[in-house]
Amino acid sequence: MRRETQNLLLLLLGGALLKIALGGSYLRYVKPSLFPWLVASGVIMIALGVFAIVRDIRAGGADQHEHNSRSPWMLLLPVFAIFLIAPPALGSDSVTRDRVAAPSAPKESLFPDLPPEEAPLLGMSEFVTRAIWDDSGALNGRTVRLQGFVVHPKPGTTQLARMRISCCAADAAPVKVDLAAPAQAAELPSDTWIEVTGKLRPGTATDANDYVPTLEARLIRPIPTPQDTYEY
Repeated sequence: MRRETQNLLLLLLGGALLKIALGGSYLRYVKPSLFPWLVASGVIMIALGVFAIVRDIRAGGADQHEHNSRSPWMLLLPVFAIFLIAPPALGSDSVTRDRVAAPSAPKESLFPDLPPEEAPLLGMSEFVTRAIWDDSGALNGRTVRLQGFVVHPKPGTTQLARMRISCCAADAAPVKVDLAAPAQAAELPSDTWIEVTGKLRPGTATDANDYVPTLEARLIRPIPTPQDTYEY
């Protein structure tokens, strides 16, 4: 690969990293805590590219060896794809093709008290973990609110889901809740973001159904897609 191509690749890669970081779309790929590292990596790549270009100019021009193969330029295609195509955050497709094991929390784990408000907003991961492991029954009879996107795993069924990641989108796993009597949600397209108010149906998260609890939905309302669609 000629040095001109190498330098251009560094500049474009650095620019692509800064674009997804400063534009906020990095949240589709990695967790928020990695933002400073993305920015630093992009700045370093751009600085290296500029340094190499200045070095070549001062040296009287870049290496002029020609290559008949055009394959090095193919390395630029993924970079152009980042600039031109922004893939969406993981959604219902990732939920319907994945099988999730029970959360690895021990039964003796202690949970903090639920918020005292009438219908507290809980994270999907917290709700599912409590439904499986909290033997105190604190969720039984409590009205809660959950936010996630609609999934229709099979005709006549509707789930509320959220993707949970530990580091980046590559390790994402779905957190799912079955919606009982979801007449309103059944009419919504997959990946529609909604807030559901309802109560846990006790004893519904079992090994037989991949530890997916059921929520007796009382109120369902569409909400805007959040900037950060993942849980951590």
